[in-house]
Amino acid sequence: MNALFVYTLQAAGAQAQQPSALPTIIMFALIILVMWLFMIRPQRKQQKQLQEFRNGLRKGDKVVTVGGIYGEIVEVNEKTALIRVDGDVKLRVDKQGLVKDYSEAEAQK
Repeated sequence: MNALFVYTLQAAGAQAQQPSALPTIIMFALIILVMWLFMIRPQRKQQKQLQEFRNGLRKGDKVVTVGGIYGEIVEVNEKTALIRVDGDVKLRVDKQGLVKDYSEAEAQK
């Protein structure tokens, strides 16, 4: 009787198959791909454009700071820029604080 019990357990174990992990792996890979396409890639592209803008600053460019101050660049150093805000008022700001060039937008008006 004991041998019959062992045989039935072995037969039942042979018939029961474990589910495949492949669909789960594919699902996680698709989620990561979608996140990369819609979140990470555009953010990197935007950061690259902003860095190129900051590296290409020249005297006379009209810029906007992170705080919303509009000015014209008077002098550019390695890490800072001197901007004329109004009349003789000048501010020295870090290049990382400059986010936008509005001279082209003003030229179109």
